[in-house]
Amino acid sequence: MNTHPYRDLPAPHFWRKSVTGVAPEAFDPVTAMPFSIGPGDRVAAAGSCFAQHIARNLTAAGFDFLRTEQVEDFSAAFGNIYTARQLHQLMLRAYGLLRPVDSAWQLPTGRWVDPFRPQMLGNGLDDADAVATAREPHLAAVRTMFEECSVFIFTLGLTEAWLAADGAALPVPPGVLGVSAGASDARFHNFGLDEIIHDLETFLVDLVLVNPSVRVVFTVSPVALAATYEDRHVLVSNTLSKATLRLAAEAMRARHGRVCYFPSYEIVTAPQNLMLSLEPDLRSVAPEGVARVMAVFNRHMLGAGTPMPAAPAPEISAERRAEFEDRARIICDEELLAQ
Repeated sequence: MNTHPYRDLPAPHFWRKSVTGVAPEAFDPVTAMPFSIGPGDRVAAAGSCFAQHIARNLTAAGFDFLRTEQVEDFSAAFGNIYTARQLHQLMLRAYGLLRPVDSAWQLPTGRWVDPFRPQMLGNGLDDADAVATAREPHLAAVRTMFEECSVFIFTLGLTEAWLAADGAALPVPPGVLGVSAGASDARFHNFGLDEIIHDLETFLVDLVLVNPSVRVVFTVSPVALAATYEDRHVLVSNTLSKATLRLAAEAMRARHGRVCYFPSYEIVTAPQNLMLSLEPDLRSVAPEGVARVMAVFNRHMLGAGTPMPAAPAPEISAERRAEFEDRARIICDEELLAQ
């Protein structure tokens, strides 16, 4: 019998052996992870709506889900973070390195909300000054989250976004909320692969600067786009969006030993799982689908804990380090004034 390079590969390398005929409850596309999460790890999570399932799962499993503000299903009260640009700008805002033009939005009710977490202040606050005041302890909590987490999990959700006049990435365009005051002119932008990789790379550099031992898990949300602003069918936009996010996550995994990828998207959309994992709208993930994802996550990611693999940290320029340290020192001095 002739030999060839594929002959001795293990079963997961073959569709017929690892996908065809495999029952949904037995399907497991994970082969190995570079590290695991232990009971002593403090785990923070952020991202699209699907990220909230990870928070609930970790809490239910008895692991230390890091909450630096008293808010359900989030590590801090930032709400959903749909794009890599939003994630990096959250860090920049937390350390005073970005001060967006849009500071507070007024709703049709007359109440005011934070443009970057519009659903996290209840029905809104009395005025724009109250929103600014509420932002300071929130950003302090975000800094604590980034600095104290052992593992940071980010669920990539969208490529399509709306940017304020100064380029700040918004979770929703102001018109969706009927904003009557405080909003700059927002423009649509669909992030390409190079942009997303750059945003993730710069975020990782800054994260490692404030938390040198952190480990990072990227995953892609299996929840489909609710709508697309591109001139094409939403299904086509969804396919391109998820493929782009998946490539960006893979680039980060390949480049950095502290990063791993968990296949949430692949588990839900596997042929034997797809119709069993979706709600009737064929977009949202049903509880059964969430349960399958979390079962695989728990099997491979939760255990005694594996330290970060030996790997060089992302290159951090002296200018970037000085900028962060100077800004952090200013923030600490400002906090002393309030004591």
